[in-house]
Amino acid sequence: MTATPFHKVLIANRGEIALRVMRSAKALGLRTVAVYSTADAQSRHVREADQAVCIGEALPAQSYLNIAAILDAARRTGADAVHPGYGFLAENAQFAQACADAGLVFIGPSPQAILHMGNKAGAKQLMMNAGVPCIPGYQGEDQSAAGLQRAAHAIGYPVMIKATAGGGGRGMRLVHSAEAFAELLQSAQSEAQNAFGDATVILEKAVKEPRHIEIQILADRHGHAIHLGERDCSVQRRHQKLIEEAPSPAVDPALRERMGAVALSAAKAMGYEGAGTLEFLLDAHGQFFFMEMNTRLQVEHPVTEAITGLDLVALQLRIAAGEPLALQQADVQFQGHAIEVRLCAEDAEQGFMPQSGRLRHWAVPAHVRVEHALASGADIPPYYDAMMAKFISHGESREQARRQLFQGLQDTVVLGVTSNQAFLSACLAHPVFAAGEATTAFIDQHSADLLLPSPDLQQQALALAAVLMLETAEGVHWQADQRRWQHRLPISVRLSLGGHTHSLSLQHLGQRHYQVLAPGEQLSLNLLDLQAAQARFDCNGVQSSATWVRDGDQLWLHAMGQAWSFTDLTRAASQRQHQGSSDGQVRASMNGRVVAVMVAVGDQVQQGQTLLTLEAMKMEHLHLAPATGRVKTLSVAVGEQVPASRVVLEIEIDPTEVAS
Repeated sequence: MTATPFHKVLIANRGEIALRVMRSAKALGLRTVAVYSTADAQSRHVREADQAVCIGEALPAQSYLNIAAILDAARRTGADAVHPGYGFLAENAQFAQACADAGLVFIGPSPQAILHMGNKAGAKQLMMNAGVPCIPGYQGEDQSAAGLQRAAHAIGYPVMIKATAGGGGRGMRLVHSAEAFAELLQSAQSEAQNAFGDATVILEKAVKEPRHIEIQILADRHGHAIHLGERDCSVQRRHQKLIEEAPSPAVDPALRERMGAVALSAAKAMGYEGAGTLEFLLDAHGQFFFMEMNTRLQVEHPVTEAITGLDLVALQLRIAAGEPLALQQADVQFQGHAIEVRLCAEDAEQGFMPQSGRLRHWAVPAHVRVEHALASGADIPPYYDAMMAKFISHGESREQARRQLFQGLQDTVVLGVTSNQAFLSACLAHPVFAAGEATTAFIDQHSADLLLPSPDLQQQALALAAVLMLETAEGVHWQADQRRWQHRLPISVRLSLGGHTHSLSLQHLGQRHYQVLAPGEQLSLNLLDLQAAQARFDCNGVQSSATWVRDGDQLWLHAMGQAWSFTDLTRAASQRQHQGSSDGQVRASMNGRVVAVMVAVGDQVQQGQTLLTLEAMKMEHLHLAPATGRVKTLSVAVGEQVPASRVVLEIEIDPTEVAS
């Protein structure tokens, strides 16, 4: 077999995965090249590479998906190999072929393997031919709505609609009844077309409350392949993984051997080379069914590294250079348990809506592995995936790993951008997850427990925020020997938290000690120490520490293991009732790109009708008519990037609606 040595690796990706690849490449004595968009000019992966090249504007299509610009960057820097990371072009057969045509070593499988596995319909047929168990379904050429509806009826509901070119949960919809099929099909096809340029879908029989189990494989060009056990990725939202672990609580050694053997036979049947993952659904009876194969490194690869002690990126690099695997299957040993969570810039309480903005304060603990490319002051752009960082813990037992990870999340400070930090902590602490019994239905079944903040913690956070707002207000200067207000009258404070307004009354008791009256509760809060960004306080006799950042009327606070964002409304003018709905203005719910506009100026619309669709961080969000009326103005077009809260459309409300 021909060796393909290389000396300089261009990483065609960004953020934490670019840094992860650099770490292993440098350990092997390889030079590294970063590519970046204009939005990432100050990013860590740019600074830490040996060389870096700007490849275009912020939108992925103009930068990280620009094959010509990436190949040109390789030519200009003398890179002789390309690592695609994950996402973007990692599973793009055209990109892999373009690298080969340019004389570059592509650190991944062949273009043919990517092409075979990149199409879910073709991959499923290939797996069935290889004897791999597959979910019953439809992967035919008839893509008409009527034809697909007939196929769904033949399969029997519930059915899953899947984009054939899909990934990351995009283009997937679960359909429970024939009545809902047409609408969900249209939604899935639209999302698939916008995300992948291909609206083709397949249908599969929905497996009830399965586990999502994947098998990690490695194969060299000498015909040798091994598996590294399984990962359990069952905790998901919108079919996108949030928590992964290895090994799976539901897989015993016998099942692991069966699934591993199936995965290896599939890899050998296609002559696979490199790192890859076969994904399966595991039902309650121990039967497993092939879903898809990811022909790349997975986001969750660190949990496999933790329990095997292997560097998967280093193994990828060695395989791409033509080296034979130095491991036999018997050499693979599993030690302990590992769990990973994905910290994402999203608001779990608002349907996991993506968030973006300036990261005001970022600090992570040392006792868990954290893969990230962040720093205080960094911008979280709206153009890319919502994942900010990965937290990985490894313990002798699953319970030890779970507790360590929970503590690591609690100790992490992320202020300025709303994240799913508290939601992840709630998942880890939930008794169903703690018992190792979570399936893909976990979040849907327990959302009420996972999304509701603790009332006691919220009241304490409100009290602390109110006191900090007073203590750090402009014009308030304490003398070293006279820390007191000029009067002891109650002080009214109004704070906004999560879209809700809270009114509090503060009675100053001397020094920095307050009695805080909130609806239904009275708290004693004493600021023991107040420094820039740090505070020590006593609430009802219990001392704690907090990190805080203030910008005008905005206060970001990390206290009691989670982040809070407050707005001071004390001096704000009262706003009109129902602002944003009765005035007919439709505002962008987030920073995002307009991917569809369903109406034009002059159109009559009904309340609740879909007007336009924004996409941010690989998710689509519908914007609905707040009232019945006529479209008066439309200030956006498809392809345009809009900031959050911008008025994108205005409706002249039907007078009869106002009267009613």
